[in-house]
Amino acid sequence: MSTTTEGLNVDGAVRDRYSNAAQAAEASLCCPVSYDAQYLEVIPAEIIERDYGCGDPSKYLQPGDQVLDLGSGGGKICYIASQVVGPDGYVVGVDINDDMLTLARKYQDEVAERIGYRNTDFRKGRIQDLQLNMELFEQHLSQHPADSAKSWLAADEAAAELSKRAPLVESDSMDAVVSNCVLNLVRTEDRRQLFAEVYRVLKRGGRAIISDIVSDEDVPENLQNNAKLWSGCISGAFREDRFLEAFEEAGFYGLEIVNRQDEPWAVVDGIEFRSLTVRAWKGKDGPCQDRHQAVVYNGPWKTVVDDDGHKLHRGKRMAVCEKTFDIYTSEPYGSQVTPLAPALEVPLDQADDFDCHRAAIRSPQETKRGKATLNVLPGDDCCGDGGSCC
Repeated sequence: MSTTTEGLNVDGAVRDRYSNAAQAAEASLCCPVSYDAQYLEVIPAEIIERDYGCGDPSKYLQPGDQVLDLGSGGGKICYIASQVVGPDGYVVGVDINDDMLTLARKYQDEVAERIGYRNTDFRKGRIQDLQLNMELFEQHLSQHPADSAKSWLAADEAAAELSKRAPLVESDSMDAVVSNCVLNLVRTEDRRQLFAEVYRVLKRGGRAIISDIVSDEDVPENLQNNAKLWSGCISGAFREDRFLEAFEEAGFYGLEIVNRQDEPWAVVDGIEFRSLTVRAWKGKDGPCQDRHQAVVYNGPWKTVVDDDGHKLHRGKRMAVCEKTFDIYTSEPYGSQVTPLAPALEVPLDQADDFDCHRAAIRSPQETKRGKATLNVLPGDDCCGDGGSCC
């Protein structure tokens, strides 16, 4: 997609439209989504009426998760997630729109009373910059107005210092980052930073679950420069394949399309726009060490290749490093492979470096080395009446 948005104030168009949408419902900002009714019962009607989304990433959360919701709006997904993660979990919503934040915060005590605990926090910031706490920055500006070039530079330095000293969201702090039809509202030139920020705040082994509107073709420049279509989740839509590529480029692995809308939500100039929910994982970075581990890919494909280029052949004992072994024995791969740990564990300080660029077969001799053996010699009646060795 072209990055040309110079003739359009994307941030202003989105801000104005969503401020209005916080005051009165606007049906054209969302497509129909089916949520679990049990979680909606405690959420005030005003929030439900002002909800604008295209999917339900909360379906993929777990009890105890620390969750970040990007572009949390009126708070609907946050309040659903707060019930899914339970009292041992926590949910942080980030939004830049004051009207939406006011709506979300308005009902925190009421929802907490209904579910029996309070585990939500709504913070002001831009989702492409999860380091700068905008409310703290606004406090600084109220005391040190930026009314000259000199004071503007000083404000910029203060923002950088705030980002380091009191980040809006700490690095490696979240089990899950969710978003519901918001990433496409971010300017194209800010999207690389956006995905990098999602990656930064996730813990190792954490996951991003993002619902968004995507297109089946490139969105032409004339549509990108339409403020109403951009703020309406049309002009800024990712092309479907490039949406997944953005996760790959940020360093995620194990990407899955967990939900894809069959019929398009909208068609503009022959281009189809539909909802897509993607789940992706963080944690493939780190050294590759050989501890004599292997995995067998169970099928059904004859050969598969993962995001790091590891090639697995169905039914073969494929040698892997410890890092890859740990990844394959967890979600989303765990149900597709049979792990083969060595009978005699290789101490970490004795592990050799492993070359993950080669598709090597692990000899059974390596994995069973050190294992006690029992020789069984078949007798005449081994499998006859009363035999017990077959």
